[in-house]
Amino acid sequence: MIAAAKPIDLGAADAARVGTRSAGEPRVWVLLGKGAGGNAQMIALADALGWPYETKHVEYNAFNLCPNLLLGSRSISLRRARCSSLRPPWPDLVIGASRRSAPIARWIKKRSAGKSRLVHLLHAQAPLHHFDLIITLPQYRLPDRPNVLHLAGPLNRIDPRRLEQAAARWAARLRDLPRPLIALLVGGNSSSYTLDAVTACRLGRQASDHARKAGGALLITTSPRTPQEAVQELFEAVDCPAYRHAWRAQDPDNPYLGFLQLADCFIVTADSASLVIEACGTGKPVAVFDWRSRHRRDHHAGGGRLLSVQRGWRRKVFNRLVYWGLIKPARDFTAYYRVLEEHGLISAFGQERMSRARRPLDDMERAVARIRELMSAER
Repeated sequence: MIAAAKPIDLGAADAARVGTRSAGEPRVWVLLGKGAGGNAQMIALADALGWPYETKHVEYNAFNLCPNLLLGSRSISLRRARCSSLRPPWPDLVIGASRRSAPIARWIKKRSAGKSRLVHLLHAQAPLHHFDLIITLPQYRLPDRPNVLHLAGPLNRIDPRRLEQAAARWAARLRDLPRPLIALLVGGNSSSYTLDAVTACRLGRQASDHARKAGGALLITTSPRTPQEAVQELFEAVDCPAYRHAWRAQDPDNPYLGFLQLADCFIVTADSASLVIEACGTGKPVAVFDWRSRHRRDHHAGGGRLLSVQRGWRRKVFNRLVYWGLIKPARDFTAYYRVLEEHGLISAFGQERMSRARRPLDDMERAVARIRELMSAER
């Protein structure tokens, strides 16, 4: 058994409060971890709520590898000296994301004597009834429950002013390239995908062919998850007019936002839900380059029978295992992209775009409405 952690002062200073709370507004904490995608979604959601909030940076020790069902509502997995201060006054609302922050959110609620309400994004790998609201996506395959809100896409939102500023910096540098400008946004390795050198080479050749047929140029940028050998093969395979950028940490000259604003259309690798949804947010055509994922067999006939069955008693068993956080199923990107296709937001790279009316995503509005309803409800 793991001993319960004692109340502690975690020492590090809190991040600056955004705004000043008015009477009647809830106290909001946002638990930021190392996942850039999850952090961006939590901040976007907190901004959309319109309430002042505090960001709490949390880091974890080796205990975070324990199952969340075992960790329960303890803070033992925190690397205490490197975290923001978590102490009273306790928040009215805690926004967290993914597996690692779930025990910490539950610990905060316990310390607040049940006052804090927990909103958790993506998945928790913990019993779902411990959270007031789970906001999730199709690929995480969570069961339908009253406290689970299924969205079509991630809550990534980029401030239009940042896009305009980036476009102003990059427009002159790209002006000599032929139009249309086709942004190639490249992810990389993940729990579901491996971007190897062969796949990267194929992507470079196919994207080049596409750009030449269109009479345009490629704007290429990689990401933190792109393996170096894949970057090299991709860049060498491109043989059309192009601007190539290899991602670097703390790079003040990152062209990503400029590409989003200036590109006429996009090719995005399928491993990154965030890259795809940010491209969709521009309102421009988006084509998704997909390749065989590590767990593709789990979602289709021929493998992983328990995970592939969609009805009957096996499905009920599967849903119960997910509900209690006993398993984390491989992400079903097929389901995610199916929803975006139904909205007319994406097409498969290499196929003609189907003439389907675009239906704007209302995910942020739905999420905000549910949280406001939650916070206004009587205990």
